[in-house]
Amino acid sequence: MATFISFIIIFGLIVLAHELGHYILGRKNGITITEFFIGMGPTLFSFNKWGTKFSLKLFPIGGACLFEGEVGNKPENENDNPSIEITKDANGTQITEKENATPELSEGSFLCASVGARFSTIFAGPVFNFILAYLIGLIIIGNTGIDLPILDRLTPGGQAEAVGLEPGDVIIRINNERINVYRQITFISFANRGEALNITYERDGVTNTVVLNPAYNEELNRHLIGINAHGHFTKTGALSVFRNAYYEVKFGMTTTLKSLRMLVQGQLGKDDIAGPVGMATIVGETYQAARPHGVSVVILSMLNLAMILSVNLGIINLLPLPALDGGRLVFIIIEMIRGKPVAPEKEGLVHLAGMVVLMLLMVFILFNDISRIFS
Repeated sequence: MATFISFIIIFGLIVLAHELGHYILGRKNGITITEFFIGMGPTLFSFNKWGTKFSLKLFPIGGACLFEGEVGNKPENENDNPSIEITKDANGTQITEKENATPELSEGSFLCASVGARFSTIFAGPVFNFILAYLIGLIIIGNTGIDLPILDRLTPGGQAEAVGLEPGDVIIRINNERINVYRQITFISFANRGEALNITYERDGVTNTVVLNPAYNEELNRHLIGINAHGHFTKTGALSVFRNAYYEVKFGMTTTLKSLRMLVQGQLGKDDIAGPVGMATIVGETYQAARPHGVSVVILSMLNLAMILSVNLGIINLLPLPALDGGRLVFIIIEMIRGKPVAPEKEGLVHLAGMVVLMLLMVFILFNDISRIFS
């Protein structure tokens, strides 16, 4: 039950932040919002306020902020029948009758808003996820500190030791990537496929650079660099908390993007992908691992997970794919370039096709999550 409640809170929080971004910018830009809901499926309860229907739905897997005129969306009190255009001759006899596919739009319609207003409204969802992650990062860093990139233990006879690295060395840069947190080193080690690493480090105030060639380990089936996976968490000053929280969000963004690239390149498999069931399992495992250490550790662990998932949701939604915010932004950018919008019917078909593919992918991920549980 505690795992389920934790999952509901975490997932609900990051979805709420995302949809709230759309809602706030939509209201600011004068766009009519017909419904704002969290969850999917049957409605548990709802109320109307400021011309918007606010709803909480049964299944805690998503949400939406619906705008008037966006891909066929319209206010509830609007006639469900399409408008009919009737032509008559001079004697009043009806000649033709045809459907008008483009009924008149209200001033608050999404389609009537300026390009900038629509772009900012759509873009705000992912941005609010990054803002939420940053705020959570402030709480985490303020309580636990940050894992500075100071080497702890090295593998005896490993590659790091072979090139002259020692415990206490501060890693500054790896392959031109600035290193701010120790977990960057861990992720670089995990993602490495045998490529040489140019490592810049500082020892006793002196900066040096070495070239490290990872060694392949047949038992683990991956390349190792000979650096221990654990770093030191160090409390920092009040002002540096803001900078370090930024490093946390930046780390989440870069690892998400690198993971997506590895997935596309086939370096990650289906077992490295998790859907709602998989995320619930991760929440449960995190809760059970933190529980023996007290309530404060449980809360901080849950917040850390929420921060990671919020960054993930923000990045995923910015991908230029149909049915995602990134796909909608692509159409707005095309409109900026062409000087006129793509026909709503055509855009709607693209997003519908994307939604079908997304639903099929979700079914596959759900099946994969369940299979892992029982395997």
